[in-house]
Amino acid sequence: MSDTPLKVWREREGRLLRLRLNMPKANIVDARMIAALDAAFSQLAEKKDTQAVLLDHEGPHFSFGASVEEHLPEQCARMIKALHAMIKTMLASPVPVLVAVKGQCLGGGLEVAMAGNLIFVAPDAMLGQPEIKLAVFAPTASCLLTRLVAQQHAEDLLYSGRSITGARAAEIGLALESDPNPEAAALRYFDEHLAGLSASSLGFAVEGARGRFRAEVSADLDRVEALYLQGLMKTHDAVEGLQAFIEKRPPVWEHR
Repeated sequence: MSDTPLKVWREREGRLLRLRLNMPKANIVDARMIAALDAAFSQLAEKKDTQAVLLDHEGPHFSFGASVEEHLPEQCARMIKALHAMIKTMLASPVPVLVAVKGQCLGGGLEVAMAGNLIFVAPDAMLGQPEIKLAVFAPTASCLLTRLVAQQHAEDLLYSGRSITGARAAEIGLALESDPNPEAAALRYFDEHLAGLSASSLGFAVEGARGRFRAEVSADLDRVEALYLQGLMKTHDAVEGLQAFIEKRPPVWEHR
């Protein structure tokens, strides 16, 4: 395991902040990764000439998702609250957050990607919210996915737990662009459309376009957090699904 869950550096004369998930191949969104992302996004306002952030990943996969172990009852509340706090920090970014995705982008990994502004994805990438297969649901995705794509597309992914390709994600509006090299596509977007702009004015544009979205999602995160912790996690099947996954055995549902 890498000692540094997140690589952080700057490019384009310091105006582009680069963040790279650095725990390949799974790039699990665990407590260490959440804390590193939160710290990076919390410091964005300190450099006034920043024009954008590019979040991508080391290795072939963006992320296999959140840590299943940290979803168990004894750790669940701490993990969910930390994740939601970090998502709110991402949503408050004063500059556009570009996200480049290859390979698997699942569960908590897709939730992190959706908290960005513009997603660039490889056509053969696989994006999904498989939580329901473990008898839990995806709280953050329940708030973000339903606002980014048509309601039926969102509900399909949340109820079925299936994955879709990057090409399909672009078709339904989950991603801005499908490209075999999404990192290059994101850099090209920055160079062609953002690099020549006023960072100050861009910040006002982001607030104008994103302010209501951020406020609505933040409030909705509080609603689903309560539903998850006070409702779902008190059921037999939610705990059974997580335990069965960890123990590598078929779950035994009691439908309660």
